Amino acid sequence: MYEPIRTKSVHSTMAGTPSDFPHRSREEELDIQLAGHLTALLAVTDELRALTPSADLDAAAERLTGQVARLRGGRAPLRATPSATGDPAALHRRAHALAGRALVVAASRADTAAAILSAERMDAHAAALSEPQELSTAH
Repeated sequence: MYEPIRTKSVHSTMAGTPSDFPHRSREEELDIQLAGHLTALLAVTDELRALTPSADLDAAAERLTGQVARLRGGRAPLRATPSATGDPAALHRRAHALAGRALVVAASRADTAAAILSAERMDAHAAALSEPQELSTAH
């Protein structure tokens, strides 16, 4: 009554066939994400350094550079020349948010050094936001 199928289905699965593109492990993906968040935080930190130079921001930039280089296998991040314009409060809010994202990824990959640095930067930017007299001097 029914005739058996004699040809292979065109709807077969890809199981058991080698793929044509490389796959990354979860750890590699998290390293890439964390490096991206820390690089973005570094860029905002550099903008803040141009507006309101401080030893704390200089030290933070150096530590961020070191963490990004570690995550990228020794390659230091590219850094643009920051402009000396902008709203310091907005930059501190952005830096706080970026540090929070970096903290979440660092915690999920159990990277203690990056998590500590991210938490410290969150605290520093939150403290800067609570001191409006310093932020209004750059205008």
